[in-house]
Amino acid sequence: MKTGSRNIVLFCTLLMVGAFFFPFWKIILEAPQYPEGMEMKIWLYRITGDVDKINGLNHYIGMKMIMENEFPEFRIMPWAMGILIVFGVFTALLRIRVLLWAWIGTLLLAGGVAFYDFYQWLYDYGHNLNPHAAIKVPGMSYQPPILGYKQLLNFLAGSFPDTGGYLVIIAALGIVGIAISEQFGKK
Repeated sequence: MKTGSRNIVLFCTLLMVGAFFFPFWKIILEAPQYPEGMEMKIWLYRITGDVDKINGLNHYIGMKMIMENEFPEFRIMPWAMGILIVFGVFTALLRIRVLLWAWIGTLLLAGGVAFYDFYQWLYDYGHNLNPHAAIKVPGMSYQPPILGYKQLLNFLAGSFPDTGGYLVIIAALGIVGIAISEQFGKK
């Protein structure tokens, strides 16, 4: 890798550290009776926001309570992100192009696994409902979208990256851009 490319890879890798200090993802709920909306922030290692309010509402439709200790991912994700960051630092320091591509493959694999796990999490909470719930709508599931907005009864549910997620996305795009430039750019 050229020196400039190495510096950009190192900078992008350090951007990913932001995932430890900012929420990674957010789920928002909007409804007429909640004009201020409700928000749940998903970090690498915890959940914050209006979780108690959301749990209170979810009870009526039979959704199980959202509790941090139910998610082994919160113990795994910080380690996984740390390993990815260390891999990126070594890639930048060693300046080996094939290592850069291996790191990109690892990033893509980790991202794919994370999205699949998140989808499974959303599916489980939205479909496995208590049959004795106060509100039952035949054929209705309450799975929020993995990305974007979806109407769920009178709630508009949204799911988007948050600051930590955007930092990782920007870093990954920068790293892919550098790899392509290194591979196909002028020597």
